Amino acid sequence: MDQPSGRSFMQVLCEKYSPENFPYRRGPGMGVHVPATPQGSPMKDRLNLPSVLVLNSCGITCAGDEKEIAAFCAHVSELDLSDNKLEDWHEVSKIVSNVPQLEFLNLSSNPLNLSVLERTCAGSFSGVRKLVLNNSKASWETVHTILQELPDLEELFLCLNDYETVSCPSICCHSLKLLHITDNNLQDWTEIRKLGVMFPSLDTLVLANNHLNAIEEPDDSLARLFPNLRSISLHKSGLQSWEDIDKLNSFPKLEEVRLLGIPLLQPYTTEERRKLVIARLPSVSKLNGSVVTDGEREDSERFFIRYYVDVPQEEVPFRYHELITKYGKLEPLAEVDLRPQSSAKVEVHFNDQVEEMSIRLDQTVAELKKQLKTLVRSKKL
Repeated sequence: MDQPSGRSFMQVLCEKYSPENFPYRRGPGMGVHVPATPQGSPMKDRLNLPSVLVLNSCGITCAGDEKEIAAFCAHVSELDLSDNKLEDWHEVSKIVSNVPQLEFLNLSSNPLNLSVLERTCAGSFSGVRKLVLNNSKASWETVHTILQELPDLEELFLCLNDYETVSCPSICCHSLKLLHITDNNLQDWTEIRKLGVMFPSLDTLVLANNHLNAIEEPDDSLARLFPNLRSISLHKSGLQSWEDIDKLNSFPKLEEVRLLGIPLLQPYTTEERRKLVIARLPSVSKLNGSVVTDGEREDSERFFIRYYVDVPQEEVPFRYHELITKYGKLEPLAEVDLRPQSSAKVEVHFNDQVEEMSIRLDQTVAELKKQLKTLVRSKKL
């Protein structure tokens, strides 16, 4: 069978990790010794292969000799093949099937949408726990095939794939804990909710840089859709309502939220944004990457009460009444000027006379003497 034109995985591997380019280091697992091979073989007598192989942007189009891959890569656990020219899933399968310890695979920015992933090929990925398919334009059909054949998949990256909709498979994937699906065009909540159906054990959902415009779901339904969700990123989404923020309280295990760059928060100051969000999300312990301390939470909740104290009752959020029950009604904070004094009034006693004068507190002793001298002279006249 003819090999695809271009550079093979094995050719690039030999070039990058040859003794000339990757000096041999002693120690277990630091190098792989391969016996001398027939003349003309691309293998060196010795290659120094770490367990993590990075072969991105190398122009790889095909696997190469599978026996050589098996000889070199038996110990490899992580493989980065991003930004190559792999367009045939069969070639990817030839590589992966000969790397038995592989747990992490990055296939980002390869034109794999040009071929169909068959289940027999996907079966060679069965040991992979973390799979990156960013900017691969992988279809949902391809994703479904992968989910069926990777029973231990825990992390999946599907960013930059131009998704406008989500297609549900017939079988749920209970192993997946983390899903990155940023920089797509998922605007409607009806599409996002499908992710909860597909991945019921999801712990972390990263939806940044999508255009989600609202969270349209009853509270009890949200709890059922994402029962294990601990972290969600809605960075640069299209959320415009405080009701959408309140909806996040329906996720029973939610602890971490990212909400930077959403239209709702644009009119507020930096301080107002953080404090108003913290006050509305009592169970969240980390906001935008920063831990919410007990002190910050109390300050934010008190700030929230004062922020809405003069708002008409029909416009006050429900959370306001909860916090009033907790803290009671709070008076506005007194305005205290903590700037240092710049002047003072003093009494000057001389020749049985008493004069009041204002002096600058930052002046020198010589300047004060001059001011006193002027005052005394004027009174003598």
